[in-house]
Amino acid sequence: MSVGQGPSRRDMLFGGLAVATAATTYAGTPRTKLRMIGDGELDKIVPHQIGGWNEEAIGGLVLPPPDQLAQLLYNQQVARTYTADDALPIMLLMAYGSSQGGMLQIHRPEICYPASGFRLSGTREVSWEWAPGHHVPVRRFSAQSDTRVEHVMYWTRIGNDLPVSWAEQRIAVMRANLTGYIPDGLLVRLSAISEDPAQAEQSLERFASTMLASIGAKGRQQLLGPNV
Repeated sequence: MSVGQGPSRRDMLFGGLAVATAATTYAGTPRTKLRMIGDGELDKIVPHQIGGWNEEAIGGLVLPPPDQLAQLLYNQQVARTYTADDALPIMLLMAYGSSQGGMLQIHRPEICYPASGFRLSGTREVSWEWAPGHHVPVRRFSAQSDTRVEHVMYWTRIGNDLPVSWAEQRIAVMRANLTGYIPDGLLVRLSAISEDPAQAEQSLERFASTMLASIGAKGRQQLLGPNV
């Protein structure tokens, strides 16, 4: 286009298309956060006494790597050990992020344990019935180090969904984004140390069932979402 001439019809057409594309992109950008857990609330959801278990000041929990990514992923974190006279000690880790985007997604335990020197068994996806007619999709695996064998059961919540894989996590984020929401994310991990896998699994399920029954409907919605 020479000096002094106005924009051509072609320029105006492409310019209009660019504006329309930008407007559509902006309109489809999620801007509302879906948060089920308020600031400082994660620590209050699960009581310090659960059935016959009581919280004890015992260390040894495997935690997410203390790097910058983990700090961006989690706004709140709870790490506790519960002991009982008639069951194995149970270690509980809950990590919460108020917004889950395409890049910042919940760290899965399959990352944390190898980073701490553990060797993992193959993971299993299980539909665990925590109460009659009520199921939660969980993952299980065993982690072995030079000093112990730890058996792990965990689930993740992204917004209203309970994904059991990286692919399902990404789909859950995209599904929420398409409805205009930025979903929150929660990891709930339970583990027990034992040389007997059956004993560990029984203790984990018993503790988890008691925990979910004790926190009431609101607590279960915060940990499991509204659809369970």
